[in-house]
Amino acid sequence: MTNMTKDYYKILGVTTESTEQEIKCAYRKLARKWHPDVAGNSSDVVSRFKDINEAYEILSDKSKKAEYDTLNRYYNYSSTKTEKKENKEYTTSPNFKNYKKEENKDNKTSGFNFNWEDFLTKYKDYMNKYNASHNNDEKSSKNTSSKTSKRGKDINTDVEITIGESINGATKVINMITTSECKYCNGRKFINGTLCKHCKGSGEVSEYKRFTVKIPAGIKDNSKIRLAGEGEKGINGGKNGDLYITLHIKSPIDYKTEGNNIIKHITLAPYEAVLGGNISVKTFDGNINVKLSPNTQNGQKIRLNGCGISSNGKTGDMILIVDIQIPNSLSKEEIDLYKKLREISSQNVR
Repeated sequence: MTNMTKDYYKILGVTTESTEQEIKCAYRKLARKWHPDVAGNSSDVVSRFKDINEAYEILSDKSKKAEYDTLNRYYNYSSTKTEKKENKEYTTSPNFKNYKKEENKDNKTSGFNFNWEDFLTKYKDYMNKYNASHNNDEKSSKNTSSKTSKRGKDINTDVEITIGESINGATKVINMITTSECKYCNGRKFINGTLCKHCKGSGEVSEYKRFTVKIPAGIKDNSKIRLAGEGEKGINGGKNGDLYITLHIKSPIDYKTEGNNIIKHITLAPYEAVLGGNISVKTFDGNINVKLSPNTQNGQKIRLNGCGISSNGKTGDMILIVDIQIPNSLSKEEIDLYKKLREISSQNVR
C-alpha cells in the first residue's frame, strides 16, 4: 500500500530532477532484476518488486508525481518551523484543509500551531481513498465507469501471397497470437499486493485468434488491409484497436513481371522445335493450348495476348521465351537417329 514512509525516488534510484525517460529506464532495469521469475518468489523479492512497480506508477504519472511531491514536502515538514508571519495561510494540498492562524475574541491573532496528528489523520484518510480508487480487484469493477477509458493498441502483421492471388484475389486464413493488457490488473501485475493470478504477474495475456481475410483482385505489393476492432482490447470501455495486414507478393520462380506483362520461359525438346505442334501452358486463367510453328528457334518469343496482369482497366500479355533443351539421357535408338540425322543433314547452322 502506498504511503509517505516510502521514498519512491530512492526505490528507483532517481532524483526529483530525473526526466521521464530516466525514470522509465531505471524502472525497467530494476523490474528485470527483481521480477519473481528471475530473482525467485520469496516474500522479500515480491515485496521489493511490488515497491518498484508502486514507485514507477506514481513517478511516471505527472499528476500523481506532483501530488506525491507536495505531500512529501509536508510529511518532512519540521515542526520547529511553526512560527510564521502574521495573517499568512498555509495549504498542504487541494485535498487537505487550509491551516490558518486562529483569531481570538479581541481580534488578535494567536501563534500558528501545526497539529501533526490532525495532518496524519487527514493524510491517512486521503491515501485510503486514493488506494480504494485504484484497487483492481474484481469487487471494484463496479466503479470502472468512473475511470478514464483507453483505446486498445493497433496490431500489425505481414502476410505473403502469390502473384496469382494478387491478380485474381483470394481468401486467406491467418492464425495469430495476440498480446493485450490483462483486464484484471490493468497491466499493474498486482492485485491487493499479490501477483495477479490471471496473468501471473506479467501484466499481459496472450490470445489465439483466427481470421479469414478476403484479398481483392488486383491488389498491389505492400498494400494494407484493415480489420477494424481486431487489435488489442480497449480498457474501461475504450474501443478496440485495429489489425493492419501488410501483403507481400511472393516473387515467382518460373516467371517475372514487366509492368502488366508476364515473362515466362518454356522448354522444348529438339523435335518439338523442329516439327512444331501443340503444347499446354499454365496461365492465371488456367491451362491453355499454344500452337508452335515448325522450326521454332531457341530464344524465340511467343506472345499470348490478354494473359498478363489486369490493373487500372488494362490487361497485359504473357510473353513466352523458348528454351530448346536436349534430354540428359537418350536411348540407343534416339542416338542412332541423331547419327542418321547428322549423315543426311545438309544444313550448316554456323
